[in-house]
Amino acid sequence: MSTEAPAGTLHHLEIWVPDLERAVAQWRWLLHELGYTLFQSWENGHSWRLGPTYLVFEQSPALTAARHDRCAPGLNHLAFHVRDRQTVDTLAERAAGHGWTLMFPERHPHAGGKRHYAAYLENSDGFEVELVAAL
Repeated sequence: MSTEAPAGTLHHLEIWVPDLERAVAQWRWLLHELGYTLFQSWENGHSWRLGPTYLVFEQSPALTAARHDRCAPGLNHLAFHVRDRQTVDTLAERAAGHGWTLMFPERHPHAGGKRHYAAYLENSDGFEVELVAAL
């Protein structure tokens, strides 16, 4: 399926995970809430698409670590736009039931500053997402 996108738009992002079943259980919920739909499935992976961009989660046999370290060189986190502050609050409240932990709870929802309304979540494999309310 070909979807036209402006040059420079992210085509896809591939994330290697240590346990595909656990990753799918945790990411599927969040991606569905954000409007992504299942795009591809194969023995070692799944992908979800929103517009011209898709996210791939794969358990590769070449994986060299058991957990993602967001503080090491490489990917720190993924940040997603959400509709509004109520959506940030709802997703933050429901996250724990899907394997995510609210980061910086003492500063939530302004951990990014007084003019920034967001939830910072981390899953059991160490991946962080930031859910940012549209202003």
